[in-house]
Amino acid sequence: MIQRYHSIKCPYDGIIEKVYISENCHVYEWENLFLIKTTEGKIEGISVGASGHITSLVVNQGDQVRRNMRLASLQDDFIITGSD
Repeated sequence: MIQRYHSIKCPYDGIIEKVYISENCHVYEWENLFLIKTTEGKIEGISVGASGHITSLVVNQGDQVRRNMRLASLQDDFIITGSD
């Protein structure tokens, strides 16, 4: 079954360094949505393998996040935008 809604979850413990999205904005697959400064001090980008519209944004820059915490929700538009 094709998933129409995606929950974008944080794979790290850390702090939100940068938020590139806002509610109702359109994003492309593998586009950076957030930058996280991990508890180890690394800066990691967060992206998702789907394109569509952000339906909710749960965090802001400076927020502390935990692994598996929901950061945002995405409604998939089912348009394939990747390339080789």
